[in-house]
Amino acid sequence: MLPLSVLDLVPVPAGQSSSQAIANSVALAQHAERLGFLRVWYAEHHSMAGIGSTSPDLMIAHVGNHTHTIRLGAGGVMLPNHAPLRIAEVYRQLEAMHPGRVDLGLGRAPGTDQRTALALRGSREALVRDDFDQQLDELCAWAEGLPIGHAFHSVTAQPDDVRLPPIWLLGSSDYSARLAAERGYPFAFAAHFSPSPPDGPMLAYHDRFRPGAIDAPHAILALSIFTAATEAAAERLARPTLVTFVRLRSGRPIRPISIEDAEAYVFSPLEEQIAAQVRATQIIGTPAQVVARARELARRTRAQEVMVTTHAVDHVARLESYRLFADQWSGS
Repeated sequence: MLPLSVLDLVPVPAGQSSSQAIANSVALAQHAERLGFLRVWYAEHHSMAGIGSTSPDLMIAHVGNHTHTIRLGAGGVMLPNHAPLRIAEVYRQLEAMHPGRVDLGLGRAPGTDQRTALALRGSREALVRDDFDQQLDELCAWAEGLPIGHAFHSVTAQPDDVRLPPIWLLGSSDYSARLAAERGYPFAFAAHFSPSPPDGPMLAYHDRFRPGAIDAPHAILALSIFTAATEAAAERLARPTLVTFVRLRSGRPIRPISIEDAEAYVFSPLEEQIAAQVRATQIIGTPAQVVARARELARRTRAQEVMVTTHAVDHVARLESYRLFADQWSGS
C-alpha cells in the first residue's frame, strides 16, 4: 500500500478572502491528518490569480501549529528565486518549530511568468543564470558548515542546533530526475501539470539512482484528481479549475469562478485546444475510476508515494474528494 500525500495550492476563489483560503487550508491539513495522509506540501507561486501559496514557509509554520503528526513541506521552494543562506535559515527555523515534521522540496523553475521572475530576482543576469546545481551545493554547504578558507566561513546559518530538513528535488522533466538520481536525493514528479508523461523521468530516476542523501530511491508521483460520488459531480467539481487554467495559459488570468459560472463559460476554439491539454493532466471520475487510474500510473512509474491535489473552489466538496480517494485507495 503506497502512502498518500497532499499538494495544496491554497485556492482563493472569486468572492473569497485570502484569510478564508488559508483557514480552509488549515482545515484540509487537519482533514488529511485524520485520514492518514503522510504529508501536505505547499507550492511556491507568484502573481497568479486565485493561488494563495506564495510562501510555503509561512504555510508550514502556521499549519504546523494546528496539526500534530502530518509532515509539512515545500513543494517546493523555487531555489533560483532565493539566496541559499536564506533558505537554510528559514527551514532550520521551521525544523526547530516543528521537529521531525518538515520537508524541503526544491525546484528550479520560477513559479511564475518571466516578468514576475525578474521582479523577484532583481536583474536580467539573475533571471537567465542557469546555476541550480551550484545553488544546491551552496545550500548543502550552509547546512553542513562552510570549509576553512571560504569567504563566508565565519557565517553560520542559524539556528545551528538543528539540521536542515530532508531535501527533495522536484521537477516536470528529466533534468531534476537525473540530478536527484546522481546525488541520491528523493524525487517528486509534477504530473499534476506536466504535459509530458511521467514515465521517462520517473523510470530514469530509478535506473540511475546512486545512494547519497538516501540509500534507496524514493519517488513521489503528484497527480491532479477530482472525485465525487458520480462522474457528473466530479466533472462539475473540476470545471472551475479547467476554466481558470485555460484563462491563465491564454494570458487572461482570473480567480477561480463558481461552478455555475464555470459551467456557463463557453470556450473559444483556441481555448478548447488549451482545455484539452489541461484535461490531459487531470484524473476525474468516481473514486473507483480515479484510484484505478492513479494506481496504474504509480505502478507504471515505480512510484513509492502518490501525492494528490484537488484544486477546487467548493471547500466541502474538496474535502470530500480527498476522503473518497483515501477510502477507495485503502479499500481497493
